[in-house]
Amino acid sequence: MGKMSVDLCGIELENPVIPASGTFGFGYEFAELYDINRLGTFSFKGTTLYPRFGNPTPRIAETPAGMLNAVGLQNPGVEKVIAEELPKLRRVFSKKVMANVSGFSEEEYEKTAALLDKEEIVGWIELNVSCPNVHGGGMSFGTDPDRAARVTERVKRAVKKPLIVKLSPNVTDVAEIARACEAAGADGISLINTLMGMRIDPGTRRPILGNVTGGLSGPAVFPVALRMVWQVYEAVKIPVVGMGGVTSAEDAIEMILAGATAVEVGAANLTDPMASLKIVEDLPRVMEKYGIDSLADVKGAAHHG
Repeated sequence: MGKMSVDLCGIELENPVIPASGTFGFGYEFAELYDINRLGTFSFKGTTLYPRFGNPTPRIAETPAGMLNAVGLQNPGVEKVIAEELPKLRRVFSKKVMANVSGFSEEEYEKTAALLDKEEIVGWIELNVSCPNVHGGGMSFGTDPDRAARVTERVKRAVKKPLIVKLSPNVTDVAEIARACEAAGADGISLINTLMGMRIDPGTRRPILGNVTGGLSGPAVFPVALRMVWQVYEAVKIPVVGMGGVTSAEDAIEMILAGATAVEVGAANLTDPMASLKIVEDLPRVMEKYGIDSLADVKGAAHHG
């Protein structure tokens, strides 16, 4: 069997498969279905400094080859995450977990990240500057190179764990944003978050989502995500985590060939709770099919012909 392990910002992953934030809760729910230690790691539910109820309902709308969501970062706040959610996770997960952090000011990002950075189970901070479903925060930090750099630099000073900045596809030049984050001290880049979209109900003649717009995810966005991972890999020297419409081991291999060190799996977990595990289990077969002895050896191989 080929070697599936990869190094993500100095921490070795048994395999590159990482369920994405917002699609895997705090992990222990999925641990009732299978041993989640078989995953590389996972990124837990986006966490803010204070509790958030989220956006008005409806929050989900189906689309061909994907879905729209406008959940709006619903979470209990960082103090409850540390006091209640992480202890439950420790009972079922023995690896390091990725802490996804969001906020509405640089100060909120800094404080939330600093608190989670102290938790032993946390291996990486994933700084979400790309959520399109909140007003006054999230994506507003990730669509401007200067703002993205400022929040990255501020959080980097406050944490000791590797800092991975999660970027938005809703920009003109994603590589420019990635370079700005790298220059500000980011240890890695993850992308893409969802693309902005909407649906209208012809019966009511009104938008389906309570928030009007939402984030498009699922197989429909995969070619866009792959293109942006390719561009960012060429733009920066730090590791890239690829995500966006990944549903199979073949998709994961494509992401790695485009330059991803590891791969996050999002919407697929919502349609099939076993999706991430199935990708892990199928990777050896797909590696053998394409003559891949080591995933680390083929990272970015598509750039070299």
